Amino acid sequence: MTAGVNGKVRVPAPRADEVLTRPAIEHTGEVLPAAVYDVDLSDPLPTVGAVGEDGRRIAKTWFLVRLFTEPIGTLLLDVPEAGLRPGELAAAIDAELGASLRPRLAEFGLEALPVDGITPETEPAFLARRREVLADAPPITVVICTRERPGALARCLDSLITQNYPDFRVLVVDNAPETDATAEVVRSAARRGPVDYLLEPKAGLSFARNAAVAAAPGEILAWIDDDEYADPNWLAEVARALAEHPEADVVSGVIVPAELETQAQLWFEQFGGHSKGRGFKPDVFSPATAHRQSPLYPLPPFGTGANMTFRAGVIERIGGFDTALGAGTPAMGSEDTLAFTQVLVDGGTIVYQPTAVTHHYHRRDLAGLEKQMVGYGAGLTAAYTSLLMHRPGLLWPLLKLVPSALRDLTGSDSLRVSTLQDDFPRELLKANRRGMIAGPRAYLKGRRAAKAKNRKAGR
Repeated sequence: MTAGVNGKVRVPAPRADEVLTRPAIEHTGEVLPAAVYDVDLSDPLPTVGAVGEDGRRIAKTWFLVRLFTEPIGTLLLDVPEAGLRPGELAAAIDAELGASLRPRLAEFGLEALPVDGITPETEPAFLARRREVLADAPPITVVICTRERPGALARCLDSLITQNYPDFRVLVVDNAPETDATAEVVRSAARRGPVDYLLEPKAGLSFARNAAVAAAPGEILAWIDDDEYADPNWLAEVARALAEHPEADVVSGVIVPAELETQAQLWFEQFGGHSKGRGFKPDVFSPATAHRQSPLYPLPPFGTGANMTFRAGVIERIGGFDTALGAGTPAMGSEDTLAFTQVLVDGGTIVYQPTAVTHHYHRRDLAGLEKQMVGYGAGLTAAYTSLLMHRPGLLWPLLKLVPSALRDLTGSDSLRVSTLQDDFPRELLKANRRGMIAGPRAYLKGRRAAKAKNRKAGR
C-alpha cells in the first residue's frame, strides 16, 4: 500500500483491464481464506480475481472502504469462480455501507457510487480539514514497546518514518532484551527518520510503557504495537481528534487486519477483532455519556493499547500503567483497558476517532489465537481486580453490571457472540471463560512479581 497525492491510499489490487488481459494464473489447489483489499472509492474500482498471484483460490475478500482516504467501513464478500467485477463490488458496497456513504457522495453531487472513480471540482471537505490541522500540528511522540521481534519492528518503523505529519518522533522501548537485534533495527531506522532508543531492563509491557512515560514528560504519546503498521495519515487523524476535541484526554483509533492469510486470523475478525462492534462511527466517552455505556463496562471497547494516544500528563495522573497487567505478566493483558477505565472514572474524556487507522497482523495459528482468548479473559477480570483493590468503593457499581455481563456471556444475540459463524471453534469461547476465572489470581501473582522486580532494581 502506498500513499499518493494528499496522502491518498492507493488500492493494492490490479485494475480491471490488467486482470482481464494478463495470462490466467494456474490454481495450485490451495485456498486463501480471505484477501485483504484497501479500496478508495475516488479511484476506479478493481476487478477481483478468484485466484491470487500465488495461485491460491481466494475464498473471500475483506475490504476496507474509503472515500478520499476517509474510512467508511468494511465488508467481507465471497468470491465466485468468475471473480468480482467492479459493478458487483459497487452493488455490494452500496448494500452494506450505503447509509454511511450516500451523504458523502452527495457532497459531490452523486446519488450512486460510480465504478470509474470520482474527480471533484474542489478539494473534498475531509481533506481540507486535514490540511488545516496539519498547518498547526502539535508535536507527537510515537511509542513502540518491543521485545526480540526485529522483523516486525522494522516493518512498523517503515510505516512511521513515512507518516504524512510534520512534527513527530518515534521512541522504541527495548524491553528486557536478550540480544542487540532491536537496537540494531533502531540504529538503522534512525538514519532515515527521527527514531530514538530506550532500554527498559524489567520485563513486562507495563514496565516498558511506564519507562516511555518517564522519558517523555510533557509530550503527547501515541502508542502502536510492533506487529502493526500505521496508515500514512494515522498521526494526522490523531491530531484532527485532538484539535476538534480540546477536552479529550485520550484518542483511540481503529485497528484493521493487515492480512487474513489463515483461518485463525479470520476467526479473530469474526470475534470482533480489536474494535469489537465499535465500527467507523466517531464517538466521545465522558461523565456525560455514562448513562449509555458505563465507564466500568468496556464492551464495545473504548479503545485498545495498539492504537491509543494520551495527552501530556494524563498517564501520570492515573498513576501510570499497572505493572501487574499487560504482556509478560500472568494476567497477559488489559493494562490499556484499566487505563481507559481510570481516565473515565476520574471524569476524563476519551474520543474514538475511526479515521486514525493502524493495520494489525493477527496470530496465524489456532494455538496462538486460543492463548490470546485466554489472555483477553484473564486480563479483563485481572483489571477489575486491580480496580477494586485500589478503589473498593466501586464494588457496588460493578455488582450492578453483573446481569449485563451474564447476558453478554450467555446470550446468542449479544455483541460478544452475534458475529460468530457456524465454523467458529466454540473451544475458543471456553478458553476465554477459563481466562476470566483465572484473572484475579493471575493479578495477585503479577503484583508479587512486579514488586520483586522493583526490589531487585532498587526501587
